[in-house]
Amino acid sequence: MFTAIVSAEVKLPNVIGSDMVLQRDLPVPIWGWADKGEEVTVSFAGQSKTTKANGEGMWMVKLSALKANSKPATLTIKGSNEIKLENILVGEVWICSGQSNMEWSIRSSMNAKEEIAASDHPGIRLFNVPGHKTHPKPQQRLAIPTEWKVCKPDTSANFSAVGYYFGRRLHKELGVPVGLVGSNWGGTRIEPWTTLAGFESVSELSKEAEKVKSYKKDTKVGGGSPSAIYNQMVHPLAPFAMRGGIWYQGESNGGEHMSYYHKKHALVNGWRKVFQNKNLAFYWVQLANFQNPGTNPAGGDGWAKIREAQTKALDIPHTGMAVAIDLADAHNPRDIHPRNKQDVGGRLAQWALHQTYGKKDLVPTGPLYKSHKVKDNMIHLSFDHVGKGLMVGKKTKLEPTAEVKGGKLEHFSIAGEDKKWVWADAAIEGDTVVVSSKEVKKPVAVRYGFTMNPANANLYNKDGIPALPFRTDDW
Repeated sequence: MFTAIVSAEVKLPNVIGSDMVLQRDLPVPIWGWADKGEEVTVSFAGQSKTTKANGEGMWMVKLSALKANSKPATLTIKGSNEIKLENILVGEVWICSGQSNMEWSIRSSMNAKEEIAASDHPGIRLFNVPGHKTHPKPQQRLAIPTEWKVCKPDTSANFSAVGYYFGRRLHKELGVPVGLVGSNWGGTRIEPWTTLAGFESVSELSKEAEKVKSYKKDTKVGGGSPSAIYNQMVHPLAPFAMRGGIWYQGESNGGEHMSYYHKKHALVNGWRKVFQNKNLAFYWVQLANFQNPGTNPAGGDGWAKIREAQTKALDIPHTGMAVAIDLADAHNPRDIHPRNKQDVGGRLAQWALHQTYGKKDLVPTGPLYKSHKVKDNMIHLSFDHVGKGLMVGKKTKLEPTAEVKGGKLEHFSIAGEDKKWVWADAAIEGDTVVVSSKEVKKPVAVRYGFTMNPANANLYNKDGIPALPFRTDDW
């Protein structure tokens, strides 16, 4: 009798609970478990939806699109028992995921004491997936129970710094509640976060798909196994309605080139499918400057090529990329965890505000190489996202980027048909950059910041965002 009573109770996934934020302007799935055939009614904001649990004891309703609301409300689920979820807001919801640079907490970041003390934001809600867990099959429940928290000093300190600064800017500029879902694991590759359907959507990743399809319930998987982290740390969150995701990962795939481009497509395709949102916005961070400054004009070392793959993946609709090559500590270039997470979160939010929320007065990113023309012994470069104009800039910690009047552009290199690279002279002319060298009479290609640590790269737009590293060749 006890077992029958317990199984008959309506139960909910962890991600549906008091203090949560529900996504505005989209259908909102509310789901859970009950006894087979049990009738369940969900009531919220004047809506009431009724369904029955299926043969496996699962049920789901979808609330019609809700308007943003900062006034706390109650959501009621009623079956054989009644559950009342309190203090619920309606606004924008984002998942914040990746490896250690996304997991990195406010507590461990720049100006931590002041930032934590100032984090009293009742309109921001935090949901952090605890532990580092894997499973060979997609799971319905998180391995460790957790709950939503109202953002305040005693709840924010251990949350993702990048996620928090991203959400704080959205909350301030949109004027609506923001819900942030953190699911991270330091040192992980992209493959364990990717769904089977995601792998299957990219022909170049058929081997990964076949491996995931071979898993049995008792297959031993770990933090490096394809789909294994997704199965236990993301799947239980789906299909919670969200506007998008932010992603800071790539260091553990840092030796790759275009294979990472294919994997980024698979990740985004898979998450869009499971969250039932084909337009799910997705913004990632390009890897920051790391290790000793690059001194070879040819570049191509370290993370140069994975950054190129990250840039190429911008061909996925409704995506964007925050540049971070100027944010590592110049005095400690071997720190893989730049402490300045404020600018990372802010630059991700810049993309979202421009593209997802239609604030077209904001330039989404720094200058992005568009095309070039060879004229005489010079190469003229054109860019997208010039914004208010091009400048030589200098970024110092959390200070706004300063224009260096009369400054010289650095970290441009140039080559002729012999493919021998030399450092180049570069100058801003209007919205273009003109590159040349006395050593190259007939130039054919340019590279900019194309190295592990382009420490001297200093081309910015006047909105204060650095240009993306690039090369015009495919050598």
